[in-house]
Amino acid sequence: MTSVRAACIQPNTGTDWEANLAANRPRIEDAAKDGAIFVQTPEVTNFIFRRRRDTMEAARLEEDDPSLAAYRDLAAKLGVWLNIGSLALKTAGDDRLVNRSFLIAPDGAIANRYEKIHMFDVDLPSGESFKESKAYRPGASVNVVDLPFGRLGMTICYDMRFPHLYRDLAKAGADILTMPSAFTAETGKAHWHVLLRARAIENGCFVIAAAQTGEHDGGRQTYGHSLIVAPWGEVLADAGEEPGWVAADLDMEKIEKARRAVPSLSNDRPYDLGRTAATQAAE
Repeated sequence: MTSVRAACIQPNTGTDWEANLAANRPRIEDAAKDGAIFVQTPEVTNFIFRRRRDTMEAARLEEDDPSLAAYRDLAAKLGVWLNIGSLALKTAGDDRLVNRSFLIAPDGAIANRYEKIHMFDVDLPSGESFKESKAYRPGASVNVVDLPFGRLGMTICYDMRFPHLYRDLAKAGADILTMPSAFTAETGKAHWHVLLRARAIENGCFVIAAAQTGEHDGGRQTYGHSLIVAPWGEVLADAGEEPGWVAADLDMEKIEKARRAVPSLSNDRPYDLGRTAATQAAE
């Protein structure tokens, strides 16, 4: 298969998982009717709370999460690959949650899982403060999944600021990199498009990044602009700032063309990192 249609679902997720599912279902159905066979939702698809304790109270174990069960049924009904960008879930024997992404196959089976590795711990100039490590247990592994149309490397949001992760995925064979997000509005304006295009260009991969948008519980603002980016850096789809969905055709032959034009993956070389004598003397 040389071309595949992919779609990003862009919601304004609230605190009620049933309402969030009800809003996303017709968007996913419409994307499938439009020909998308790979559909992605953003980070924390099930719900967004401002307060950690509210998230903890609402979260369920994977096997008990009703939204995951509903999305599995929907993927099977539509016959699509459905990448649930992430769900906030409880884990047995840990007082922290996991931020877990799911790849659901067209028969409804879970084909792959990924847990967000890098935690967003920051105090922003706007006064917003995020301490993900207090609420979430970081993941520790990543892999590449073989699909009928290409090989997929799954990541989540803040991971995108760690380029070595994507280099490793590309060298392991990834053709498509997923970066579902709930990116803050302030950092989104400055960095979102630049980072996603850079990850696509430097690895010769397609990037699919469904995003949350708008104002959420407690006044949290997310940036929107769900993007699909080609290996040469062209933005194939941009959802803007309103809830909805976008789609684009991924010409898989563009991956090899981009990598032949700029063979940085094969030109990588090992090196030693040291300090100059001047630096040492200054110390």
